[in-house]
Amino acid sequence: MKPTLTHRLFVFTGGWQARAEAARWPGDLLALLARISIAATFWRSGQTKVEGFAVDLVDGVFEWGWPHLAPQAVGLFRDEYALPLLPPEAAALMAAWAEHLLPIALLLGLATRLSALGLLGMTAVIQLLVYPGAWPIHGLWAAVLLMLVLRGPGRCSVDHVLARAVRDHGV
Repeated sequence: MKPTLTHRLFVFTGGWQARAEAARWPGDLLALLARISIAATFWRSGQTKVEGFAVDLVDGVFEWGWPHLAPQAVGLFRDEYALPLLPPEAAALMAAWAEHLLPIALLLGLATRLSALGLLGMTAVIQLLVYPGAWPIHGLWAAVLLMLVLRGPGRCSVDHVLARAVRDHGV
């Protein structure tokens, strides 16, 4: 049986594999945009909880020093947030650490699903216990974070590089 012109063109262009690879790029770019956007949101929140260290690429603010918990952060957790079961000092410290480390991991695409899950948990706490009326913005955060948990970080990530190394080299 003689191959058709369509078949020859398909083979010449790399076949199904190339088509599948090209089809994945919009999802990869969406995942990258989701990671950058949600990381920036939580990073900025974390920056309000610390003093001695500030990085804001948009505003051009760079203050390199030893970070410490800002006094107003503890006051915020004591007076406005008033989380049950946690002392305000511990809650402020945990939030400051999470809002710095998890966004960095998301930007790198390192432990993306776990990092997104951590921020999704924070979002749930904020929604249920702190600002229940802010459900539209928290719903948006949750949608972005759930997409990252369910679909992963995409190919522009450390997770992808590590998974590929394990698959290809058995590392």
